[in-house]
Amino acid sequence: MQKKIMKVNASDNVAVALVNLTAGDVISFEGQDIKVLSDTKSKHKIALEKFESGARIIMYGVLIGSANGDIEKGDVLTTENVKHQSEKVFGRTETFNWTAPDVDKWKDKTFLGYHREDGQVGTENVWLFFPLVFCENRNIEILKDVFEKELLKQQANPYQNLLRSLVSGKEETAEVSTSTNVFENIDVKFITHPGGCGGIRQDSESLARLLAGYVNNPNVAGATVLSLGCQNLQISVFKEALDTINPHLNKPVLIYEQQKMGTVQDMLSAIVKDSFEAIKKANVAERKPAPLSKLKVGLECGGSDGFSGISANPTLGAVSDLLAALNGTAILAEFPELCGVEQELVNRCVDDEDGKKFLQLMKAYEKSVVDAGSGFDMNPSPGNIKDGLITDAMKSAGAAKKGGTSPVQDVLDYGEYITKPGLNLLCTPGNDVESTTALVGSGANVVLFTTGLGTPTGNPIAPIIKVSSNTELKERMPDIIDIETGAVIRGEKTIEEMADEMLEFIIKVASGEIQTKAKLLNQNDFIPWRRGVSL
Repeated sequence: MQKKIMKVNASDNVAVALVNLTAGDVISFEGQDIKVLSDTKSKHKIALEKFESGARIIMYGVLIGSANGDIEKGDVLTTENVKHQSEKVFGRTETFNWTAPDVDKWKDKTFLGYHREDGQVGTENVWLFFPLVFCENRNIEILKDVFEKELLKQQANPYQNLLRSLVSGKEETAEVSTSTNVFENIDVKFITHPGGCGGIRQDSESLARLLAGYVNNPNVAGATVLSLGCQNLQISVFKEALDTINPHLNKPVLIYEQQKMGTVQDMLSAIVKDSFEAIKKANVAERKPAPLSKLKVGLECGGSDGFSGISANPTLGAVSDLLAALNGTAILAEFPELCGVEQELVNRCVDDEDGKKFLQLMKAYEKSVVDAGSGFDMNPSPGNIKDGLITDAMKSAGAAKKGGTSPVQDVLDYGEYITKPGLNLLCTPGNDVESTTALVGSGANVVLFTTGLGTPTGNPIAPIIKVSSNTELKERMPDIIDIETGAVIRGEKTIEEMADEMLEFIIKVASGEIQTKAKLLNQNDFIPWRRGVSL
């Protein structure tokens, strides 16, 4: 029989409702009877003891809030009776030791990837088009229309036929395309954005680093770059960013400046001719075996619910630990969602300087949010709160589980590129697309994305594997979920068993054997972070 409640950590004084609870229910738990005082939906938390006003509330073994008034034992925690609170952190407090998981079964496994000259291995082979400034977005859209129609498989749009039926008053027959991709081994993707000029110079420099990271990402075979000419993000700024990330880059990067090329027709004609020849050459690349140490996996969550921190996120954490033990790379981002777990992460930093850098980045970020009249406590969304994540520290403690238990090998600011295997911390907002965009810009060649509520986020160059925290979401939105972890909630599988299944799935995606749901939906989200306030 499924348990009704569970305690995540032995030191917790609250429990998670695994099923809907009714006021008056009596639950036998850890040698005591707990009478449920209020109707409590699954995923929400109930008090395991009486809290007087101001009492510390512990979950995941850390402080996640304090009582905003008295809370009786067995009552549900809400935004009215609990307020956000987290521990203050000043530096390392203890020596960290890690016991790596047994990876004997994985050490000789490989995936089929695209090997680049710098030693990186891609899980995709993409030719990327993007502008340095928003003024070129229209030209990118024209090129997108041209290349997608001629090079990529065309599929009938069912919504077009639906609208035609509504307009004509009679059922329209779907137009079935029989065309196939011109090239078998390369995809063509397009990025647009609202940046590159008009803001502060630092925003353009940050965007340059992000775009340079996309070019350097092993999933990219080469790029076509459009510049207007007069913008803040000059070609020289972009080239400098690219040289900083990889001074020995040996990929074709075609750059065009409109103000030097005359008419739009002249420029676009040259771009089409040159890019087609470059894409044709890039198509020669073939997938070859690569060790799992070449995987760089971004760890992301969005649309989280009260189960995310006990099913999907810990499963990602176990995968992260397997990768670390295999000398692969895992990247934990979303700094507003690490609020409250800073002490553990600082203690896990291999280098004390990285711990200091992490705290400096966290404090600077939080200050910018406070200066704007907000705070990290405003991070949980209405959807998060409705599904049981009522404080930022509670949400953060669950989100941080994606990073597993391994040592933190490096701490990176936004736009910095991964150079060390193992677990890395990357400063990004908690905003799903901004964070995912940054993870790929820092070198992730696959992203694991957990969700409890459902989100269709994808990326132009990296496969996004969507992981649901519960089975109901998978059944309700099967077109966006790749793998679900509801069996953990029901006690049918352990975290370790689920992690093994997930790593096998990652290998198939990285090898091109499985297309993610986000790719099938042609979900190509790209939002740079303007270093202002974004949670």
